[in-house]
Amino acid sequence: MAAAQGKVIITCAITGSIHTPTMSPYLPVTPDEIADGAIGAAQAGAAIVHLHARDPADGRPTQDPQAFMRFLPKIKAASDVVINLTTGGAPTMSPEERLQPALQLKPEVASLNMGSMNFGLYEMLGRYKEFKYDWEQPYLAGSDERIFKNTFRDIAYILESCASNDTRFEIECYDIGHLYTAAHFLDRGLLKPPLFIQSVFGLRGGIGPHPEDVLHMRRTADRLFGDAYLWSVLGAGRNQMFIAAQSAVMGGNVRVGLEDSLWLGRGTLAKSNAEQVTKVRRILEEIGLQVATPDEARKMLKLKGGNKVAF
Repeated sequence: MAAAQGKVIITCAITGSIHTPTMSPYLPVTPDEIADGAIGAAQAGAAIVHLHARDPADGRPTQDPQAFMRFLPKIKAASDVVINLTTGGAPTMSPEERLQPALQLKPEVASLNMGSMNFGLYEMLGRYKEFKYDWEQPYLAGSDERIFKNTFRDIAYILESCASNDTRFEIECYDIGHLYTAAHFLDRGLLKPPLFIQSVFGLRGGIGPHPEDVLHMRRTADRLFGDAYLWSVLGAGRNQMFIAAQSAVMGGNVRVGLEDSLWLGRGTLAKSNAEQVTKVRRILEEIGLQVATPDEARKMLKLKGGNKVAF
């Protein structure tokens, strides 16, 4: 079984690279919007904020470390929240490009996908007649032949490059095989326990959102990692709160945020990341669970501390 824990870690993914500006007026794009979104999520109860950067001119994803530096100091000055930087970036980017923020800025946590995969966003096209910016339509349309590349060599390269940073990883697993890949890198000594396994459900190209899929992920992770890991889940789109609730009942942690879903409920756009954090926190507390503070999350995940980053 996963490591015993007294409290639930809420991660909030603030903006991501899946959704485009046309899809919601509330999607954070500018540095101030991203910073304010992260600070608001922390105030609402998120212990960890997972961060991507965007070009403020048109909202396209960017992995330029200087783009991250336009909002990281503001977040750090306003909150003790754990900051988690993406190495996923966007599927259009090379592993070398995606690595740079985590490599240079040395966060407490960085995300890392456990494999190459199809990553289909093209089904979103039919929901919009017009797009605000000219990059959005081809970005979505091209995903039907785009492979998100993360080979064994790429994963090892990212882990070895960040080894001296003492950064831990949010291990993103979109399918059962990704759990076995994480176990492989644990055996090689490139990952060290406790692992923070983030199971991802409902994205086209990965495992589905059925409750049996969630159970299968959990059972497999328990068998592979025993008490050497903490489990968290994210459900894409409309699956967000259902899967969070299932994870919580099973003793897991949860991730919400506008990266993963633009919605607060059926037909209602979330106006902020804080709204989603507030909702999932209410669900957790209604079933008798307590939410972890940033410092409690640091202790649970054995993080290096917010004073040992490069921003």
